[in-house]
Amino acid sequence: MDPLPPSPVNWDSLDALVLDFVRSDRLIAPPASPSPPSSPSSSTTTATSSSPSTSTSSSYCSRILIRRARRALEAGDVDAALALLRAHAPAALLDHRLLFHLHKQRFVELVRRGTEADREAALDCLRTALAPCALDAYPEAYEEFKHILLVLIYDQDDQSSPVVNEWSIKRRFELAGLLSSILRAHLQAYDPILSMSLRYLISIHKVFCSRQGVSSPISDLTERLLFEDRDPPAVTQECSVEAPPFDEVDVQALAHAVELTRQGAIDSLKFAKGDLYQAFQNELCRMKMDLSLLDKLVHEYCIYRGIVQGCSHALPGTADMQCSQNIDVSFINNQGANNEAQLDCESAGKQDGGCCTSDITHHDSWSKRLRRVRSSTSGQGRRKRWRGRADDLNYAFETPVDANRDTLSPAFDMDEDVVIGEHDSVLDTGLSDTRNMQDQKYEVILEMRDLTRKGMASKVVDEINSIDPDFFSQNPILLFQLKQVEFLKLVAGGDHVAALKVASAHLGPLAASNQALLKPLKETLVTLIQLNEDVLTKAVSLPVLASSLQVYLMFICCKSIRSLTYQCNWSAFSISVVYLWY
Repeated sequence: MDPLPPSPVNWDSLDALVLDFVRSDRLIAPPASPSPPSSPSSSTTTATSSSPSTSTSSSYCSRILIRRARRALEAGDVDAALALLRAHAPAALLDHRLLFHLHKQRFVELVRRGTEADREAALDCLRTALAPCALDAYPEAYEEFKHILLVLIYDQDDQSSPVVNEWSIKRRFELAGLLSSILRAHLQAYDPILSMSLRYLISIHKVFCSRQGVSSPISDLTERLLFEDRDPPAVTQECSVEAPPFDEVDVQALAHAVELTRQGAIDSLKFAKGDLYQAFQNELCRMKMDLSLLDKLVHEYCIYRGIVQGCSHALPGTADMQCSQNIDVSFINNQGANNEAQLDCESAGKQDGGCCTSDITHHDSWSKRLRRVRSSTSGQGRRKRWRGRADDLNYAFETPVDANRDTLSPAFDMDEDVVIGEHDSVLDTGLSDTRNMQDQKYEVILEMRDLTRKGMASKVVDEINSIDPDFFSQNPILLFQLKQVEFLKLVAGGDHVAALKVASAHLGPLAASNQALLKPLKETLVTLIQLNEDVLTKAVSLPVLASSLQVYLMFICCKSIRSLTYQCNWSAFSISVVYLWY
């Protein structure tokens, strides 16, 4: 019996990836108070269990270091970048090729400043740093050293000079990218799996659309999320003209996976010392991604899924995503769920620019329900608090990660969450009533989802009817599935009389108006003769039903607040991930 086809979205797996991302980059607030010290008898266990956490914390600190060094170089502050490397990654400066590039750029920046003191500092850099480094950096380094001396006599505004490229600001960004590639591999500071997976999925999706000559329905998001250019590849110090000892299968696999030439794949494998997986990671992390946009999408998703507290925010540009791009809830259903119950954007926004004509009624219904949510304090205090991205290296090294909390836990493991007091909130205290109303509506939707996961179908139906009496008339299949759960619970409890009343009052009329429901109705009635207490869990996937209900309720929320901003934000992330995957 399969009344509810499987959903293509494994929400728990996606939640786990998102949790790993926000924990790895510390986008959620740390515990309000340190954990109590462990007893001596548990020291061995603690040391063993903290190993993954220590690795995660180290990777985070390294990524912060890389970002700060990168920004320093992009701003032309080579001295600051060198200071960071000497303090936190001195081994990276043993790479003479990299060191030569850094000193060469430092020399250019000193000359660019134009003061007499800076020109003296530039000449000192030539004598004490650049010239000695040019002798053993790489074969062409000494010729490059002599060429860079022309910077002293050609003005930076002279577009016909032989050193116009050396004067170019673009060189800063190229060097910053090269440094990032080298440090990332040297420090094993790879991005979380979510961001690397998105890079890969978006890149192969673009290639597929290009080769097939079709337009991407999610191009509005993918074009802004993943940039076209990449960081320069890291190059090994040693130079060899011998044939590489790499399996041609590995070379071709890497070349096709990340769109490299054969020589580019060989060089990448050479830098990774033949480790195909590391070379693949190196190439993925070279792809430039808009982290600020990704953070906003992830934040919106976390609020939608009940992982973090509100409040939410509208993403610039996502509210302009049109329904014609087919990024809507019907996409989920088209992949194998209930095709008969599809929602499309047109039906969500037929009147008044996407608003229901009964907005005031909706608002009153939500308000009544929200008052009950406030009195019951549904889950909000137990969720994590969003901190946002902080590229403060001092914070990265001074804020320890709790070994018992930083490891990836199953989705919705709220028992381990820390209750954050209102005095810790970093959110704007001047939030409008509308913003608070929107956040609280999320709470109602999350409560309905959680009640459905627990099998409390009758209560869910009553609550939704009190919010929107027209909801189930527009979504009869959802009502059938919820009443099916109610029926099966009664059967499992031995109350066959009450179960038949539910079937007669609800399941029968719904099946009569929709022939597609007749078969699941028959299969549901068969459970009357099955003496099995597990009949509910075997017949219905409550988590899938709960997630489907959450999706549909989101549209009611959107209509009542006269905006599709929320739908666009969370669907832009989760639906696009699903689209890329399939």
